[in-house]
Amino acid sequence: MKSIYSIPLIFLFITQWSFGQGDTKPNVLFIISDDLTNTAVSAYENAAGHTPNIDQLAAEGTLFTRAYCQFPVCGPSRASMLSGYYPHGTGTFGYVSGREQIGPDRQMWPQLFKDNGYYTARVSKIYHMGVPGDIEKGTDGTDDPASWTERFNSQGPEWLAEGESELVQNNPFSLKPKQGGNVMTIVKAEGDDLVHSDGKTAEKASELIRKHKDQPFFLAVGFVRPHVPFVAPKSYFDPFPYQEVVLPPKVINDWDDIPERGINYVTTKHAKMSEEQEKKAVAAYYASVAYMDAQVGKVLKTLKDEGLEDNTIVIFTSDHGFHLGEHGFWMKVSLREESVRVPLIIKVPGQQPQVCHSLVELLDLYPTVAELAGLPTQGHLQGKSLVKTLENPDQEVREMAFSVSVRGQGHSFLLRSQKWAYIQYDEDAGGGMELFDMQHDVKQYNNLAYLPRYQPVVAEFQEALRTKLQEVRDNDLK
Repeated sequence: MKSIYSIPLIFLFITQWSFGQGDTKPNVLFIISDDLTNTAVSAYENAAGHTPNIDQLAAEGTLFTRAYCQFPVCGPSRASMLSGYYPHGTGTFGYVSGREQIGPDRQMWPQLFKDNGYYTARVSKIYHMGVPGDIEKGTDGTDDPASWTERFNSQGPEWLAEGESELVQNNPFSLKPKQGGNVMTIVKAEGDDLVHSDGKTAEKASELIRKHKDQPFFLAVGFVRPHVPFVAPKSYFDPFPYQEVVLPPKVINDWDDIPERGINYVTTKHAKMSEEQEKKAVAAYYASVAYMDAQVGKVLKTLKDEGLEDNTIVIFTSDHGFHLGEHGFWMKVSLREESVRVPLIIKVPGQQPQVCHSLVELLDLYPTVAELAGLPTQGHLQGKSLVKTLENPDQEVREMAFSVSVRGQGHSFLLRSQKWAYIQYDEDAGGGMELFDMQHDVKQYNNLAYLPRYQPVVAEFQEALRTKLQEVRDNDLK
């Protein structure tokens, strides 16, 4: 007997893969959060988080459990993702858009859609913006004008917002602690969601969806929370009393078996944080995430209310992660899991909800969405399309994910396989190495890189890194 569901499912499948053909063009709604670690998204491994709207999107799309950024700092991560090149492929390691590195003739990801008849717009931070600086001033940051039909900034008061305020770290870069800037200042703000940048971003994004619903659009929506300062309306703090926060375990001599370069730039020790301050920072981070999630929900509701879900590809991710006291580390920059792994959800109309455990990279989004939309790329992209994982989540995209970081003049490298995480400081390993067995030591407490029995594994990764860097630098920009 034929299933009553067979015809609708076949229709949805055909509709999905006919995107980009004939008169049918899918919309793209790209949503990116700033500094969002997987462990704060309850659809992942931490039920302490409160992200019902992101969780609902995950329940409707493909959730990737092993997605990695290419650089755990905002500017170079976004430049890599949007240009289609690894940082070492273009030498893009700073707070730039990447346009100067790839030149005027290369298409950025949203520009590809603009050049193929789409209305393209960004709301708030997509390419790099300084947080809180550009948000306070309402300025563009290091944007790429060629990518957009229109662009909109969302000014907000940030750490100057009215409300109860507290700095929970001593600023390690100054003799005098400061209340603002790129530090962990908490503000339980007065007023509603629309006082702040992310509330304004959700409102503008919803307005643009309604205004452009009758033409194909690529809408990029950038939320700045939970990036520091931790600012949100005070009601979002209520579900997260800091007294109930359970901090990561403190392991005696945790840093003794890692190179000095492996100790992050902000630590509990160097920032002189008390246990109470640590708990307040974690609680405030979760409150900021909850506020951001509520804004995501408003945008997704508008998409649904306007009847656009069946013709819109939705992507949700972050530019990198964030340490919340693991190993005594805070913020980003490190190549440990909490800093370099990102949440990633892709929802394509007509596909069943699923979970994919393949190693993937943010660099893969450009070719993936281009293929889904049936748009030809210039052939230079260094990412890999994830379309086959959307067809079958058991498909493996790559054997290893590759990420890099820079502190001072020193470059650090991560190769992450399903079993191992290998970190090397400097191309000649002069700054040291780390090797973690991710099947038996998922929190990365035991560095195996210098133990005799693991030298064959280290040698394999060193050779793999040399090969990867050669491949990455062998691009057609020359």
